[in-house]
Amino acid sequence: MKLILLGAPGAGKGTQAERLCKELNVPTISTGNILRAAIKNGTPTGLKAKSFMDAGRLVPDDVIIGIITERLAEADCRDGYILDGVPRTIAQAEAMEKAGITFDAVISIEIADETIMDRMSGRRVCESCGASYHLVAVPPKQEGVCDKCGGKLVQRKDDEPETVKARLEVYHRETEPLKDFYAKRGLLRPVENQPSVEETSRAILRALGR
Repeated sequence: MKLILLGAPGAGKGTQAERLCKELNVPTISTGNILRAAIKNGTPTGLKAKSFMDAGRLVPDDVIIGIITERLAEADCRDGYILDGVPRTIAQAEAMEKAGITFDAVISIEIADETIMDRMSGRRVCESCGASYHLVAVPPKQEGVCDKCGGKLVQRKDDEPETVKARLEVYHRETEPLKDFYAKRGLLRPVENQPSVEETSRAILRALGR
């Protein structure tokens, strides 16, 4: 099963990807996590990406596609994968098609901007391993501490209100057109955001015929 998860920043793509990878037994490929690892390690790609991410802008396509193509060539992606956070533009989607990267379905999580603004203010991420939490929806067992590695939980700069607004504007302008792009290819499966993480997961699995 090869999937793309689409949705605005804060739609819950990362959380759903984690749940789906266990259900479908395929890895989740999060461009955000790959890029953040590069930034933390101070690689040339990471430093290049950092200035764009800090401003809530999109990382250039050549950087993204290169990172993704390398990752999908690894052995654990042989039976499928879930892409979270890419493609973000029509140009990226076309570049991925040219690179021979194919998909079985594209899930689009539908959610209102107002809900996202409320939700993002509660997001926290582990400084060490990149695991995601939410103070209300997916809280850590111990406040401020990662369940997985014991690292410190922080609010990312791109989850701050002004940056969230900028990211939503970019999403509507650059990424939302992908819904039409994949609908024309018969791959789009829109899923309305549900009151809980579990219900949204069930709705996604129904959309996949599971």
